[in-house]
Amino acid sequence: MSLGFLAQRGSEEFPRAFVPKDSDLGDWDQIAPLLAQLEERPLGDSPGFERWLLDLSELQAVIWEEGSRRYIAMTCHTDDESHERRYLEFIEKIEPRLKPVWDRLNRKALAARGLISGDGERYSVFLRAIENEVKLFRENNVPLQTEDEKLRQQYQKICGAMTVQFRGEERTLPQMRRYLEETDRTVRQEAWEKMSERYLADREALEEIFDNMIAIRHRMACNAGYGNYRDYQHQALGRFDYTPDDCIAFQEAVEAEIVPLLSELAERRKQDLGLDSLRPWDLQVDPKGLPPLRPFETAARLEEGCARIFHRIHPALGEQFERMRTGGLLDLDSRKGKAPGGYQSTLEELRLPFIFMNAVGTDRDLETLLHEGGHAFHAFACREEPLVVYRSAPIEFCEVASMSMELLAMPHIEEFYSSEDAARSRRMQIERTIEVLPWIATIDAFQHWVYLHPRHTHEERAEAWLSIRQRFSQPVDWSGYEESCEVLWHRQLHPFTCPLYYIEYGIAQIGALQLWLKSLEDREAALAGYRHALALGGSRPLPELFSAAGLRFAFDRETLAPLRAKLRDAVGV
Repeated sequence: MSLGFLAQRGSEEFPRAFVPKDSDLGDWDQIAPLLAQLEERPLGDSPGFERWLLDLSELQAVIWEEGSRRYIAMTCHTDDESHERRYLEFIEKIEPRLKPVWDRLNRKALAARGLISGDGERYSVFLRAIENEVKLFRENNVPLQTEDEKLRQQYQKICGAMTVQFRGEERTLPQMRRYLEETDRTVRQEAWEKMSERYLADREALEEIFDNMIAIRHRMACNAGYGNYRDYQHQALGRFDYTPDDCIAFQEAVEAEIVPLLSELAERRKQDLGLDSLRPWDLQVDPKGLPPLRPFETAARLEEGCARIFHRIHPALGEQFERMRTGGLLDLDSRKGKAPGGYQSTLEELRLPFIFMNAVGTDRDLETLLHEGGHAFHAFACREEPLVVYRSAPIEFCEVASMSMELLAMPHIEEFYSSEDAARSRRMQIERTIEVLPWIATIDAFQHWVYLHPRHTHEERAEAWLSIRQRFSQPVDWSGYEESCEVLWHRQLHPFTCPLYYIEYGIAQIGALQLWLKSLEDREAALAGYRHALALGGSRPLPELFSAAGLRFAFDRETLAPLRAKLRDAVGV
């Protein structure tokens, strides 16, 4: 995969006004004088304060883009030592030196808030965020954060190197997912066992990485005056509008409202497959014995079909996706040495999104690109916002943008399928929604337990995982594969790379389902509300972003129960 777009520096659309055009923002000696200028500059009056904020925003955008470029290169090629070295240089030599300066600049902005003219609403969200950062910042946490980042990279590298020999060929684990959909049960079992064995081969290495992460994260929380990392990270993630108790209420709502529906689906699957019990390799195959949905063979075909879908949803979205295609802002296919998973990253100076994924030709891959496309459209929607911090919304609403796009695209997936297969894909999409909510609750509850019990043993961790999983899982027979079940969470990158970040998907899924129901009644109005809310970026508090899209910001049983009824109708159980 060529990463030629990474060589582009600067933006003709948004030219620099403060940072010199040819500055290398991976070089501390070139960054430091710019930071010093901002620290030393008198602010004077309201226009002076606003000019200072714009210059600070420009510098942040250029620096953050440098970090994003190096992260993208590293994840696209985890086996390339030069990309790994450049990424590690940034997180070891640049980020730690930036953090105390950001803290001083935050304090300078807070001290100057009296210069803001008018009622100050324009900057209220920004000021709230930096107040939180100042509250949490501790100089002695900076090296700990660097060590945590290095451990996250180690996890990515280990997973990126995972391959198996299957039927005479070396294959990545994402490539192996295709075989879990085969109607031949022997093939499914063989593929699943190969994948499971490969994960277990790195069990000790991943457990050790996670042990070190827990220790480091707990120390950071204690340094900041918190009794545990869960409460510290909840604050660090800027969750101003809900509490850890609200997350527990979400878990309980899912257990009460969605898990019974998940069990009904599992029972129907078992009966349709003619099995006495479901095994782990029976969960992805079509229960009616139909061949796997294969919407595309190549990444190019995936791009072309999704481009047409986005055009049909709204011409502006289609044009934005075409810009990504022609600009080399997509890396979609799976290959050896590529990090697992998928993500969208914004190049903050160019104000352009980049999409990374591991496509192997499945229906789920189609869903993934539609999902990441929603994130990309969010980035496009607020490109004109001058403050970089307002060009990204809280994650809980970012995921509304992506999950809603999956659902808004459903009427148009005949771009890939016959009418019969499109109906299958739509049903599978809703079934996956039913499946993912309990999985989100599982991962969230597990992370709560981990950080509330930071001195646990491996045995206690495995026991806690199995107990939590039992609350939220469908009935599956794991006999003979108990060890694989114990470490199933290793396959979810978020506990390693984005601690405590996963409940956001559940909150957003509830918002996206509300938008989907609105679209069934009035598609144009739902789409207009969606695009209006996206254009606000992060300039308004989270409940107001939901409200702008016509959605209710809540994730308790009262909100989930009517959605559960619609999901039940959609899958016919």
